[in-house]
Amino acid sequence: MKLFFASLLFIACTAATAKTNEVMNNDNPDVAKAKTIYDFSIKSLDGGTIDFSQFKGKKILIVNTASMCGFTPQYKALEALYEAHKDKLVIVGFPSDNFGGQEYKDDKDIKSFCQKNYGVTFPLTTRVDVKGDNTTPVYKYLCSKSENGVLDATISWNFNKFIIDENGNLLAHFDSKVTPDSDEIAKYLN
Repeated sequence: MKLFFASLLFIACTAATAKTNEVMNNDNPDVAKAKTIYDFSIKSLDGGTIDFSQFKGKKILIVNTASMCGFTPQYKALEALYEAHKDKLVIVGFPSDNFGGQEYKDDKDIKSFCQKNYGVTFPLTTRVDVKGDNTTPVYKYLCSKSENGVLDATISWNFNKFIIDENGNLLAHFDSKVTPDSDEIAKYLN
């Protein structure tokens, strides 16, 4: 009887060790791989689709925007940054009304405002939520270390920024006060 229980204990320990080694083995196809931004697409402001996989090989700066915010003048610096680095950087704006009712309800109004006042040519998504129960999947990914593998972030206000590398991996998060032309962002573009 002792031999029987010893055998069962040995089998159980061997199975547990094998399972532990399997989970720790990153080459195992059963182990979930971290997502990249390339796994996402979203409706654009003009009715098309922004497929992030089309930006492979470029850095991506993602910004939650609003048309009637104290930080809205950052659109000018975002457009200048986009124009200066088009060959290696894409900026994608995510218009959002999550903070103080500072975004238009209609996508046509958002597009008109951005073009008329700041000459925005970089891609903009349709109006989305960047926090709360209806958070768009891209922002769930960006704000959750369990999804992006890098950091947890809280969107504190409009014009928070995320920089993504040329392989679709999150590099850093910046709050609203970090301007598009800041040294903090520039160091990722050199």
